[in-house]
Parts: sequence; C-alpha cells; structure tokens
Amino acid sequence: MVIPKYRTELKFLIFILVLSLFWYLSRYMKVDTTLLQDSLAQLPIFVSALLYVVLYITVTFFIFFSKDIFWFIGALLFGPFLSASLICIAELTNAVILFHLSRFLGRGYVEKRLSDKYRTLDRKLSGLNLFWLLVFRAAPLVPYRFMDLAAGLTGIRFRKYFVAVFFGTPLKMFWIQYIIYAVGKSIINNPFALMEYFLGNRTLFLFSFLYVILVVMVVIKMVKREKRG
Repeated sequence: MVIPKYRTELKFLIFILVLSLFWYLSRYMKVDTTLLQDSLAQLPIFVSALLYVVLYITVTFFIFFSKDIFWFIGALLFGPFLSASLICIAELTNAVILFHLSRFLGRGYVEKRLSDKYRTLDRKLSGLNLFWLLVFRAAPLVPYRFMDLAAGLTGIRFRKYFVAVFFGTPLKMFWIQYIIYAVGKSIINNPFALMEYFLGNRTLFLFSFLYVILVVMVVIKMVKREKRG
C-alpha cells in the first residue's frame, strides 16, 4: 500500500515514465506515408474521414512529431477545409485526454514542489485571460501535445482552456492545411517551394508575417510578467 504522502510523487513518476516511454518508442515506430495515403484513398469518403480521425488521435498520441505526416496526407486527400476540420476534431479529443492525464498525474507534484518564484509564475499562467490563451493556441510555435500537457500542469481551469482550444485550433489548422494543399507534393522535393509560394501570394505572406509578430508580442508579454513577478 502506497503511503498517502508519497502518492503525488508516485503519480508524477508514472507521468514521467509514460512520456519517456512514448518518446523512446517514437524513435523506432514509423508511419508508412504512402501505404496510409493509398489505403485511405480506396475507402468511401465518410469511412476514410472517420478512420483518419481515429488514426490521427491514436498514432500522434504514441509517436511524437508524427502530426506533420497526417497534415500532409489530410490536405492531399480531403482538401484544405475538410482536412482542417477533421484535424480540429482530433485535436480537441487529444486536448481533453492529454490535459486530464497531465492534471491527474502531474499537477499535484508540481503544486507541492514549486518554489515561491515559480509559484508566482504558475499563478500568472493560471490567470491568463481567454484572449492570450487563444493566441497561444493559434500560434504555430508550440506543438499542441506539449501545450496540452503543460496546461494540465498549471492551475488553468479546463473549461477556459477548452474554449481556447475550440476557437484557437481552427485558426492555425486552416492556415497550415491551405498552404500544404496549395504547395502540394513539391514541398517535399523542393525546399524552396514554400518560400516561392509565399512570394507569389503577397496577401498570405503579409498575414503570416503579422501572425508571427503577434506571437512575438505574446512572448514579450510573458517575459515581462515573469520579471515583474
């Protein structure tokens, strides 16, 4: 029987071991892109869309950094809008699972072991208003897996975080899927294809530039808040 005072430590140890195991396995588990794309293409659209969402949730949960593969396959198979919609459904599901996994296994330990300095930072992160959570969710800089896990470790209320996920995820995914669909397979063979596409589409380039500026503003804001703390 586990002594109650060590329960949070044990849960956090399990949390770290699970993440480490997934990280280790992801180095050896590979996704056959061609096989997956060909298999989905042979199925009726409703079946392939449903299977795509199920595979997205399952595979990206166990294999780190496999989402790019699904983004690319989704854009080519379903087009930018349907693929983005399917990815949003999968990401909403992932957010629920990962947030609660992190909250259940890790939050107690983090809250117990935080120093005064980082306790102040934790309160500030927990108190972020919905606008800034939306911007973080829509930003292309932080992988969703790490964001969901990190949010669960803070004191952010799940309901507020889920609202940010619900409205912020489509902003990023429709943007990414539209670009992948427009550039197509040449993005794999030609490393300059993406830049050429941006230069030929000034409006999208300007929007993306402003998008990055907004992300930088958020980072600066967080750094300033930490220093004031």
